[in-house]
Amino acid sequence: MDQQSFVALLNEDLESEYRSIVQYTQHSVTIKGPEYQNLVEELKAHLRQELEHATTLAEQITFLGGVPSVRVPQIESVPDGAAALEQDLTLEETQLQRYRDRVAQANDLGLPDVAEALRPLLQQTQDHVMDLQNALGR
Repeated sequence: MDQQSFVALLNEDLESEYRSIVQYTQHSVTIKGPEYQNLVEELKAHLRQELEHATTLAEQITFLGGVPSVRVPQIESVPDGAAALEQDLTLEETQLQRYRDRVAQANDLGLPDVAEALRPLLQQTQDHVMDLQNALGR
């Protein structure tokens, strides 16, 4: 893999973070019911972290000579709280694997500084997966 291909993958990650921002925004205001009360606050915390992730990715893309994407992937609206949480979990699990790959790829490309910049995204995404798994009783 070359640096240009790596930047293209980072842009895909950035687009996924944009999706997270929109998705969490919607879910944090549409999920209703006493069983979700505490979880809504957690989703709002996730939302803030997703914006930080997007900013970090955009900075790394620019640092590597690329142009950050502005495309937001299509997001399917879901009918209820449990389905919304499943959608969030699926997205976070996908992002978790992508960040695992990206950290390894950055190291393989001789970009340990970029790998270190991405490591907090990896850890926070793992935390999001664990939070959503717990919320769904897994």
